Amino acid sequence: MKHTFYVIAVLMTVFLTGCSDDDSSVTTVDYFTLWNQCESLTALKSYVEDVTNPNSKDFIKVEDRIATFDMDGTFVGELYPTYFEYNLLEYRVLDDNTYKDKAPEDVVEAAQAIRDFVRNGTKLPDHFDMIHAQAAAKAYAGMTLAEFDAYVKAYAAKPANGFTGMTYGQSFYMPMLQVFNYLKANGFTCYVVSGSDRFICRALTEAIGIPSNRVIGMDVKLRSRSQGDEAGVNYTMGKEEDLVRTDELLIKNLKTNKVLQISQEIGKVPVLSFGNSGGDAAMHNYCLSNPLKSAAFMLIADDDIRDHANRDKALTLGQQWREAGYHVISMHDDFKTIYGNNVIKTEFVF
Repeated sequence: MKHTFYVIAVLMTVFLTGCSDDDSSVTTVDYFTLWNQCESLTALKSYVEDVTNPNSKDFIKVEDRIATFDMDGTFVGELYPTYFEYNLLEYRVLDDNTYKDKAPEDVVEAAQAIRDFVRNGTKLPDHFDMIHAQAAAKAYAGMTLAEFDAYVKAYAAKPANGFTGMTYGQSFYMPMLQVFNYLKANGFTCYVVSGSDRFICRALTEAIGIPSNRVIGMDVKLRSRSQGDEAGVNYTMGKEEDLVRTDELLIKNLKTNKVLQISQEIGKVPVLSFGNSGGDAAMHNYCLSNPLKSAAFMLIADDDIRDHANRDKALTLGQQWREAGYHVISMHDDFKTIYGNNVIKTEFVF
């Protein structure tokens, strides 16, 4: 409960400090109380101060101040014991008594692969991102959007395995919420661009005030409930009909697909990009191709004290990201807290 109040306090700061049109408020508010002094923070503040200064040669108009954020592992926990959409599929297929006996064989195999990976360290099959995406499309097919939203939020309310004092839905990286706060106050429009299901992302980010129309993710085809197999161009939806999910995957929003979706849905090249993995590199490169001054940040999960991380692997990736021209955010070095001081890492319970 204390963690919930802490989240609310941080979010109130986001909304209250991010709504003023008085430029003086931007320079007097300390937006980064949960950060240590570090290269990544210095780089971010220097960038923003430059591009928002009307007298700077790098000044960017408000309408062009577009920032894109990956979700899992960038501002939402991804290491407990794997990330949310994988956890949700495993639960849906193997533990949910209302569905588990109805799951197709390939969906069961995908869910079991996740469970074996989490519990036994069994390597996931090659190209598992697409295997998972196809399985997830089938596992939630037939749900209305409202039903799916409620289902995601119900699972998000469960205690996060591997921690005390936190639910899955509360697993935001608190320092990264302050980045949203800071950018909003400086006239940036922030978009979530995730490999996870768009409607999962919407359900989770609703709590931090991200508008649903600024969320881009994996997509399945939708239909009106009574539409059947008739093409949407030929069918007129009735006033009382709901939209339902189908089992047809439209796009897995990773790598260059992120760039294509940004181009189609935002219509502008971002000037700031935040991610944590190779799946975000194309989005970063797209951002850095902008003729306007731009910057890209990679967060590395190098804190094996406060989170379930492989520090050596993360440090190797950090060097790789620096060589690629990205700024590196170290959870271990740069964050005073990750999820809140009352959230404690524990052993996983299976």
